[in-house]
Amino acid sequence: MNVYTTGKVRNVVLMGHGGCGKTTLVEAMAYVSGLTTRMGRVEDGNTISDYDKEEAKRLFSINTSVVPLEWENTKINILDTPGYFDFVGEVEEAVSAADAAVIVVSGKNGIEVGTIKAWELCEKYQIPRMIFVTDMDLDHASFRQALQDMTDVFGKRIAPFHLPIREDEKFIGFVNVVKMAGRKFTSITEYEDFDIPDYSMENLKIARDALMEAVAETSEEYMDRYFAGEEFTQDEILGAIRSHVRDCGMIPVLMGSGLNGIGARMLLQGLVHYIPSPMERSISGTDYKNNDVFEADYKEDKAFSAKIFKTIADPFIGKYSLIKVCSGVLKADMNIYNVDKDIEEKVSKIYIMQGKTPIEVKELHAGDIGAVGKLSNASTGDTLCTKAKPISYEKPEISVPYTYMRYKTKKKGDEDKVSTSLQKLMDEDLTLKLVNDKENRQLLLYGIGEQQLEIVVSKLAERYKVEIELSKPKVAFRETVRKKVRVQGKYKKQSGGHGQYGDVHIELEPSGEAERPYVFEEKIFGGAVPRNFFPAVEKGVQEAVLKGPLAAYPVVGVKVTLVDGSYHPVDSSEMAFKTATIMAFKKAFLEASPVLLEPIVSLKVEVPDKYTGDIMGDLNKRRGRVLGMNPNRSGYQTIEADIPMSELFRYSTDLRSMTGGMGTYSYEFSRYEQAPSDVQAKEIEARANKVDKMEE
Repeated sequence: MNVYTTGKVRNVVLMGHGGCGKTTLVEAMAYVSGLTTRMGRVEDGNTISDYDKEEAKRLFSINTSVVPLEWENTKINILDTPGYFDFVGEVEEAVSAADAAVIVVSGKNGIEVGTIKAWELCEKYQIPRMIFVTDMDLDHASFRQALQDMTDVFGKRIAPFHLPIREDEKFIGFVNVVKMAGRKFTSITEYEDFDIPDYSMENLKIARDALMEAVAETSEEYMDRYFAGEEFTQDEILGAIRSHVRDCGMIPVLMGSGLNGIGARMLLQGLVHYIPSPMERSISGTDYKNNDVFEADYKEDKAFSAKIFKTIADPFIGKYSLIKVCSGVLKADMNIYNVDKDIEEKVSKIYIMQGKTPIEVKELHAGDIGAVGKLSNASTGDTLCTKAKPISYEKPEISVPYTYMRYKTKKKGDEDKVSTSLQKLMDEDLTLKLVNDKENRQLLLYGIGEQQLEIVVSKLAERYKVEIELSKPKVAFRETVRKKVRVQGKYKKQSGGHGQYGDVHIELEPSGEAERPYVFEEKIFGGAVPRNFFPAVEKGVQEAVLKGPLAAYPVVGVKVTLVDGSYHPVDSSEMAFKTATIMAFKKAFLEASPVLLEPIVSLKVEVPDKYTGDIMGDLNKRRGRVLGMNPNRSGYQTIEADIPMSELFRYSTDLRSMTGGMGTYSYEFSRYEQAPSDVQAKEIEARANKVDKMEE
C-alpha cells in the first residue's frame, strides 16, 4: 500500500448493535475498493476483520480489527468493532484512535440498544459521525421508519442524504438529496441516472429544505442568500455539509445493503468528502522535559510521537502494538522511546494491518494508523516518541470490569502456564483482570460480562492448550462477637523432662472497630503471668483471629484483655502461653454470641426512567436497601443502594435482561454488616468441614 500524508487519511470506527451488519459492510467496502476480489461472509468464517477462531466459531466480532482501504487517492482506516456489550473495551480503544464514526443500523430492526450506546460514545468524545442504514434489500426494511426513529431519539441533526427507490417492492436505487438526482443500481459498484419517482417528491422536498437550511446556517452571507431565494452551488453545499459534519452539527444518513455490496461505493465517497482528516482534529500531550503542553495536532513537521491504542498478542501471528501517529513521521530503522516504560529501542519494520495480515510500509505520517512488532514490555496506552522530545498522551478511558468468577486449572501443574496465558489475553483486552484472593484461597477472573469470561476459557484452550473451569466465587464473610465473656485457657502437657504449661484468663468483647481484627490489652496484677509472656499471648490472639471458630472466616472487631493466669517456673514457655491463648480464644468466641458479617457494597445502577420500578423491585429481592434515585442525564436515572456482595453474582446478565441491555452498574466496598440468621446458618453448615479441620 502507498504511503499517505495526513490530509489523505481518514480514520473511521464502525459501531452499532451486535449483528447489525458492520463486518459485512466492511467486506462490501473492501470488495468495492478493490482490496478483495470476492466478498467474504460471516457465516463462512472468511471475512477480513473477523479472523479470530472464536469469531469464526461464534459468528460475531470479539476484537477490533483494522482494515485500510484506498478510495479516490485517500487511505481510509476502517476500525471494525464488536457490537456486543461484553467487548466494550475494544470499542473504547478504537474510538480513542478514530477521527470519525459510522454507526450501522439495520433497516429491518431499526434503532437497537447498541445503536444508542454507539451514539452516546460518539457524543462523549464529540466524534463526527455518519449513519449507514443497511439491509435495505430485505423484506420489511423501512428507511422512513428508521429515519423517523433516529430523529425522535437523536434530534434534528439527522440529515438523510439518500432516499430509497423501489420497484415491485424491491430496492433498486436511491435519490441523492445533495445532488437532487435519481440513481438506479446496475451493479455493486455502478449505477445510472434515473428519474426521481413521484412518490419520493414529498419526502425529498422535506429533506432538501432541511439540508439547505443547514447550509445557510454556516455563515451570515449564506443565510442572507437563503432568505433571498438564491440557490447554492454544489461546491458551496459540499463545503457547508463538511463544516457541519466536522462540528457534529449534522449527521448524514446513507443506505444500502452490505450483503449485496450496494451502497458501499456511496459510503466510501461520503467518508472521503465529508469526514474530517486528522489535520482537522486536535490532540495534545505533555512534554516531559519542561512539563508544558505539547500541541501535536497531527502535524507532520513536529517531533515524532504516537500512542498505542491496541495490542495484538496472538501466538500464531505474533505481538503487534497498533499505533496512531500523533505528530511527525515514523520511519523504518528509527529509534523510538517508550515514555511509560523508559525503554529506547530500534524499530526495524513498520506495518499496516489488514485484519490479521501485516503489510510492511516504509513510513507512517501523522494521523495514520499502523503497527509495530515485538516492542519490549509495550502496553496499550503507552506513548512512543523520541528520547530528545519525550511526550506523553492520556491513556484511553476503558470500562471497569465488575463481573467476576472463580477459576481453577483442570490439570495440576498448569497454574504457571495458565497465569502466563491469561497475562497475554489481558495485554489484548484491558477489561480483563486477574485477582489472587489469598484470604479465600481463590483466583478470580474479572470481565465486563459472563460471555466474555466464557470466551476467555475457550481462547485458553484453543490458543494456549490449557484448560480452566469457572465457578461461583466464595464471598469474604467475617466473624465477630456481640457480648462480653471471661474464660480460662490452660495448656498442660508432660512428656518426660520439661513439660509445657500455660494458663491464661481472658476477657473477650466487641471492640467497636470493625476495620481492625483485634485490640489486645493486659491487666495483670501481682505477676500472675510474667511480662515476658505477654507477646506470646498476643501472638496467640493474632493467630486465632485468622480463622474464626464459627465458619473459619477471619475475625474482626474483637477486644481481648489478659486479666489473670498462672505459670510454672520450669515448664512455662512462649509456645505454651500461645497455645493456651488460642484455646481460650476459641472457647470465649463461641460463648460470646458469635455472628457472621457479610460484605456490603455501595451500588449505582444507571437505567432509563421506564425501568426504575423493575430495578428497585429486583434490588429489594436481593436484600438491597435503596437509598435514593437521582436524574443522571436526559431520560436516565441513577439508583443508589446498599446491597450484600453475595447478591450481585450474575447481576450483569440479569440487569441486561431487565433493561434490554440499557442498564449499567458499578459498585465499591462499603462495610460489613451482620448477616441474616438464615444466611448465617447456611454458610456455617457449608463451612463445617473447614472448622473440623481446624480442630484436628
